[in-house]
Amino acid sequence: MTPGARLATAIEILGEVLAHANRPADAVVGDYLRQRKFIGGGDRRAITERVYGVLRRRAQIEWWLDHARHSGEVSPRMRVFADGVLTDGLIVDRMEKTIDAGRYRPASLTEAERATLRRLEGHTLDHPDQSRATRLNIPAWVEPHLDTAFGTAFEPEVAALAEPAPVDLRVNPLKGERAAARVALAEDGIEVHNTKLSPLGLRLKARASVVSTQAFRDGLVEVQDEGSQLVGLLVGARPGMQVVDFCAGAGGKTLAIAASMENKGRIVACDVSAFRLERSAQRLRRAGVHNVERRTLDAEGRKWLKRHAGKFDRVLVDAPCTGIGTWRRNPDARWTLSPDDIAELPPKQAEILATASRLVKPGGRLVYATCSLLPVENEERVAAFLAENADFAAVPIADAWQETIGTPFPADAASGTSLRLSPARHRTDGFFVAVLERQA
Repeated sequence: MTPGARLATAIEILGEVLAHANRPADAVVGDYLRQRKFIGGGDRRAITERVYGVLRRRAQIEWWLDHARHSGEVSPRMRVFADGVLTDGLIVDRMEKTIDAGRYRPASLTEAERATLRRLEGHTLDHPDQSRATRLNIPAWVEPHLDTAFGTAFEPEVAALAEPAPVDLRVNPLKGERAAARVALAEDGIEVHNTKLSPLGLRLKARASVVSTQAFRDGLVEVQDEGSQLVGLLVGARPGMQVVDFCAGAGGKTLAIAASMENKGRIVACDVSAFRLERSAQRLRRAGVHNVERRTLDAEGRKWLKRHAGKFDRVLVDAPCTGIGTWRRNPDARWTLSPDDIAELPPKQAEILATASRLVKPGGRLVYATCSLLPVENEERVAAFLAENADFAAVPIADAWQETIGTPFPADAASGTSLRLSPARHRTDGFFVAVLERQA
């Protein structure tokens, strides 16, 4: 593709992302590119980097357009053009040669667009007049919540949430060992190194398509962030146990739990969405998992919950949350999050936790996890639950780690008796995990 065609495609995709704020950007981008298989690998990388870059730098780009007195619409094309000038140092005269309204290229600049972009020439994204929220590309209203979460570490922690995330893989022990997976991936030209915290993790040295590799097709590896892998391991599932993945979604953690159980015992994957559960079927087959029962939490599912109270050794609640810990993978999510979400999610999390806890047998464990970094969704939820349920007690997270994972415990991840992972400190997505045991 020509540089102009890349710009045109990035503008079109960004427009789709902004127009469908209810859908994750990666789903929108993925659908767009799957329908256009003629776009080559190098072009895809350049286009997606531009789209995700604009989403990561959105606040600063919009600040500059306002500062430059842009009189027209803050359109997807102006965001892309402004990002090129501010981030890549593009010169407007040279840019115009690639956007001459030719075939597959953007329409020529209007006078207003040209005037704005000329005022941006020679500048970079940072400016001393920008607020802290603008400089770190977060909505101003969420700044106090992150301040509470991070304190003096606010700036490095929030900055890390804007960095591109690495590609992590979880090796499936049902299919082979980590060393075998490294060899198999190398045969397809993909270099990896072992993750530091997860004993099952591999991290790509450079971004590449994993789904086309033999290791992926054979179910030897699954794409999963290292932090998410640790959540699955901390469940402590063992062969022969009865386990519930209460908010299973598309089954990423269900797969990890099944591997820990060596296909022996029973896993019930629950979710309110039958569609999300159905998406897990192909992944389970590829991984060689056959001890999973899927159950939708509709009216019949709620009856099932009542009948099975107190019957499970382990129950994982990967609760719906703000998802702030995944912002580096989903840079659009910071702009679709609203104050209403932070108000509405904690009561929902408390209700889910209370419901799921009834499934735990005496001596069993309830594992509560989120991909949020906010205390109101994490430590405060656990403290409130324990205050209302005297028959549960928190297991010190370092003890749970040694029992289930065995690698050296990262002391800086301890948050009281719980675990808090963050991109800045641990190079994982942001995760919170608490392990609660029902007294025998």
